[in-house]
Amino acid sequence: MTADTSLRFREFKMPDVGEGLTEAEILKWYVQPGDTVTDGQVVCEVETAKAAVELPIPYDGVVHELRFEEGTTVDVGTSIITIDVAPGSGPAAQAPAPEPAAAAAEPAPVAEEEEKPKGRQPVLVGYGVAESSTKRRPRKQTAAVPEQAAVAIQAEMNGHATTAPDTRPLAKPPVRKLAKDLGIDLATVTPTGPDGIITREDVHAAAAPAPAPAAPASTPAPVSVAAEPGVPGARETRVPIKGVRKATAAAMVGSAFTAPHVTEFVTLDVTRTMKLVEELKGDKDMAGLRVNPLLLIAKALLVAIKRNPGINASWDEAAQEIVQKHYVNLGIAAATPRGLIVPNIKDAHDKTLPELAAALGELVSTAREGRTTPAAMQGGTVTITNVGVFGVDTGTPILNPGESAILAVGAIKLQPWVHKGKVKPRQVTTLALSFDHRLVDGELGSKVLADVAAILEQPKRLITWA
Repeated sequence: MTADTSLRFREFKMPDVGEGLTEAEILKWYVQPGDTVTDGQVVCEVETAKAAVELPIPYDGVVHELRFEEGTTVDVGTSIITIDVAPGSGPAAQAPAPEPAAAAAEPAPVAEEEEKPKGRQPVLVGYGVAESSTKRRPRKQTAAVPEQAAVAIQAEMNGHATTAPDTRPLAKPPVRKLAKDLGIDLATVTPTGPDGIITREDVHAAAAPAPAPAAPASTPAPVSVAAEPGVPGARETRVPIKGVRKATAAAMVGSAFTAPHVTEFVTLDVTRTMKLVEELKGDKDMAGLRVNPLLLIAKALLVAIKRNPGINASWDEAAQEIVQKHYVNLGIAAATPRGLIVPNIKDAHDKTLPELAAALGELVSTAREGRTTPAAMQGGTVTITNVGVFGVDTGTPILNPGESAILAVGAIKLQPWVHKGKVKPRQVTTLALSFDHRLVDGELGSKVLADVAAILEQPKRLITWA
């Protein structure tokens, strides 16, 4: 690579968008080769072990090459896109190859010993050999030219005549990979790109079933050899474990087999809390804010933590210390299409009820839209999971790693309940509190759960206990 080339083409590498992430999956490209980009423009969306994140490009220029297809998992630090920051200053074929180290180690073909004639352009890896008016000596069939043998063997396997390297179809590496995945022979594809280059659209067009022409009745219909995953009637569908779901699974296994879990339950009458929710919806201070039972349950938990601060801690195994937290980053478990995520409200203990409602509303809407950042899911201390929205009574939640407690909220249902000595229909729910028994003994865990229940049964205690 020359000095001019290194200045002209910039490689954008997969960044670590969280803390200590090692890989990310490319979900979607927003640009294609030939597109003009500006500094700060989002070029792709990737999914890490924590969330989906949009990546901005730090250069102005023209997209030269996308290194990987959508759906590919790429290690952090690997180049994913090449940008031509000086378009028009020279032939685009001077861009560096995807793996320059491997290319440099490969011995030069014997036939390249002659001096290149003037006007002949270098060749970009994956594009085949550039056309030239100068005749070339035939390559010697030696072990130094393994690509020729591979092309010939592949051609014979596909039932085609061997294609010489000089007549190899022009296509970029991502397009070649796409064709390989779809089982398309590039030699049979009609190119529509500039200078006869085969594009992604050409490959997709070749893969699409052609309209059935009028044919004799004896002509057999084409038969699909392999079915796509998820096809109706398929007996099994295999889904790769990656991204958020992979990280969640690892975290839950680690938590379940590291922290000794204890879960306690309480069933309570929340009729007064439900009435307070309706009153708050008409309060001018809560105008435009999301007001629901979860808001008051979150506030009740924060008050209970204030009264029993020992529940808000973590276990430092390496230092053999208990870390007492003097702040509460309240996590809210949210189910998304990519899996369960637990963003948290920073310093929730300092927020007023309207501020808590605003933060809770923003957290939920951001999670549903898939815009939760990795930072929003770090540093949680205590979590609430609302399984009641699925119509179940309660559960035995597993702790988030590094946290000491998690509160599960069950469905709120109208049930017969003894109230003031008489059986009446009341709004009833069940709460379940799981805690790390290394940090929290039965007495402390019971006090926290009892305080939450007492507040929800008599919401006026929010004022006197807060």
